[in-house]
Amino acid sequence: MSAHRSKRHSQIGLDRLVRLEWLEKVSLLVLAGNETTEVKRVLQEDLRNAFRSPDTHVRGSLNKTITILTRVWAKAPKELHALQQGGLDLLSSLQLSDHFVVHWGMLSAVYPFWAAVATQIGRLLRLQGTASISEVQRRMREQHGERETVSRRVRYTLRSFVDWRVLAETSEKGVYAQGNPRSVQEPKLISQRRLVFAPGRSFRRVSIPARKPRRETRARKRFPSVPWRTPC
Repeated sequence: MSAHRSKRHSQIGLDRLVRLEWLEKVSLLVLAGNETTEVKRVLQEDLRNAFRSPDTHVRGSLNKTITILTRVWAKAPKELHALQQGGLDLLSSLQLSDHFVVHWGMLSAVYPFWAAVATQIGRLLRLQGTASISEVQRRMREQHGERETVSRRVRYTLRSFVDWRVLAETSEKGVYAQGNPRSVQEPKLISQRRLVFAPGRSFRRVSIPARKPRRETRARKRFPSVPWRTPC
């Protein structure tokens, strides 16, 4: 593992909500030929109302969010430039419904913490059908140390997963169920996933898989089904 890759995997970085529509906006701005400074300027204007404080001179939530967004599609780490360009090429040629996978893959490459949280959630969903925030936080602290920072970052990431509809909130606070499952058939997307997680890691291990139908047993009754969220 290179020093750059090792550093990315040891960092957390995701300290704000990341909405899918915001990443799509950034990618469109970059594809239109805008430089990073212009992308940031547009985001400052367009996202201002989504945050409580309008003061952009102080490094607050808005500025931190813009840093995350631009690091994915406008100013990725040097070792990811080729992957970033490949992702932008895909976004320019694929239909909008396939953009989800490209954004997920690039975000996972820039911020491996995103993929690591997804891995733990996927394991919990396969095991018991739901995943609680406390369970995910405990598992992530085992990897990154007993820091309150880790727990806060998990909360931001889970909120983002709900926004992306890969998770759905249940009637029990802090407990999540499987969201909208997605299958990938486009060969270009399959190749991109392999690039993001190679070598030795498949996309399936870091994505949140759809639950397979299970036979009706007594054990299943312990985990009542939760309606999945449907797209608006």
